[in-house]
Amino acid sequence: MNALASGCGRAALLVLAGAILTVGGALVFEHGLGYVPCKLCLTERIPYYLTIPLAAAVPFLPARLGRLVLGLVAVVMLYGAGLGTYHAGAEWGLWQGPTDCGGGSGAAPADVGSFLDSLKTTRVTDCSTAAWRFLGVSLAGWNALIAVALAAIAGRGALVR
Repeated sequence: MNALASGCGRAALLVLAGAILTVGGALVFEHGLGYVPCKLCLTERIPYYLTIPLAAAVPFLPARLGRLVLGLVAVVMLYGAGLGTYHAGAEWGLWQGPTDCGGGSGAAPADVGSFLDSLKTTRVTDCSTAAWRFLGVSLAGWNALIAVALAAIAGRGALVR
């Protein structure tokens, strides 16, 4: 039996959808709303970049191997939750964030007018300042919560036969 026919295949598809939506949301904030991600923000995306192809492969694998890969996805997402928790804690001042953390604006503007225009639309933030909050929770905090949820789904899917 392949993994798609088992519970782990359905869990993998749910994790895949959640990971794609989470990264998509981060990209909308970055490219659509002008928020420049800090170093930790970019690092927090790495577990999702690993999760997407792994979760996409699970339904095509034999059930046993699919459960193993889904277990790996759960561990990767727990690591992502840890990164998000660390970042959110730095934003709340619970501990110090990295000293080399700050947003970069990408390519340098061609002239002073372009630079002034970019200042109007670009929000640069460092790792210890929440650029945006919803219900009192920063993007890093939401990332931690989403990563825990995806890890739980993946972990459950890996354990169900």
